[in-house]
Amino acid sequence: MSATPPPRPRQLDSPLVDKLMRYGSRAQAWVFRRTGGRIGAKWRVGAGLRKPVPTLLLEHKGRKSGKVFTAPLLYLEDGADVIVVASQGGRRDNPQWYRNLVADPDVEIQIGREHRAVRAVVADAAQRECLWPRLVELYADFDTYQSWTEREIPVIVLKPRG
Repeated sequence: MSATPPPRPRQLDSPLVDKLMRYGSRAQAWVFRRTGGRIGAKWRVGAGLRKPVPTLLLEHKGRKSGKVFTAPLLYLEDGADVIVVASQGGRRDNPQWYRNLVADPDVEIQIGREHRAVRAVVADAAQRECLWPRLVELYADFDTYQSWTEREIPVIVLKPRG
């Protein structure tokens, strides 16, 4: 029997939360890069407090600006593929990085000190259904985030290029 998820926080979609997420992500990416992932490569927030979750850096190009951005994301390895989730903490809209991946799927990731060229593919319904329980096992809060939003949270498969 599964536990009832906590109610959706009222302030989740406030501009302040947006700024905190943006600046927190920048700070984590900066530290991750400077330490080669020794610091910042494990997510220790929410369900990650009890069970730290591996974190990577995703470098993607802005679909409008062409500027390169970096997003720290939780990930799951699936053979040669790397799986990420566009949860954005259960916010109403998909994150910018997800929209950028849809526009230009050839991106770079950094896991520890290793850089990889990958192509992002949004998981279809069958893939998502198969991957979702593994993702929730990795980070239980993904189920909570899904309960907080009406959108289906996208799952993205990052496939090796080259």
